[in-house]
Amino acid sequence: MARKVLVVDDEQLIVKGIKYSLIQDDMEVDAAYDGEEALEKAKREKYDIILLDLMLPKLNGLEVCQRIREFSDVPIIMLTAKGEDMDKIMGLEYGADDYITKPFNILEVKARIKAILRRGRGAHVEEGKKNGIEYGDLKIEYDSRRVFIKEREINLTAKEFDVLELLIRNPNKVYSREKLLSTIWGFDYPGDVRTVDVHIRRLREKIEENPGDPKYIHTKWGVGYYFEA
Repeated sequence: MARKVLVVDDEQLIVKGIKYSLIQDDMEVDAAYDGEEALEKAKREKYDIILLDLMLPKLNGLEVCQRIREFSDVPIIMLTAKGEDMDKIMGLEYGADDYITKPFNILEVKARIKAILRRGRGAHVEEGKKNGIEYGDLKIEYDSRRVFIKEREINLTAKEFDVLELLIRNPNKVYSREKLLSTIWGFDYPGDVRTVDVHIRRLREKIEENPGDPKYIHTKWGVGYYFEA
């Protein structure tokens, strides 16, 4: 089945170029040219991934990303013409899974998309393999990629789930920020370890009763992070 991608950018030539290239890879591509249109399409349609420009009319990319996260965990890659680190971190804070800085090479865009989609497919467990686990009030279902706290479902992004799944499948094993970055985002990911810190902080805010004194995801100072079983 063809993967469905939403490309959001107010520059029609950029949308046209991305769309043409992705169609060559047998993807189905939809387009939006402002933040309000993007939000409406994200509510109405089911996409496998969204490419979302930061600077958009009506609603900017951060606002769109934040609102989408209220009802969907679809992977989102932010496209930004700004090179400042703060813009990239802000994109992650608002729920983006990845970011690409303009001007970009379309081959890089396609590589990032395929990497995220591969990880999504890899989340399905093998037949007969345990598909979930519970620790106290926390319950995670690997096959459906759902997380619950006290029977209430928690909405995680794709990357947040990937980080939690890796840690919970390997309880008490300490992962360095570099190891988490290379394992979850890939060796060729151009970002830095602050990406990991942002996702750990967001995870704690969502699953911990007291993020400042976590019960599940702990820090080994000077080393990394681990899930305490």
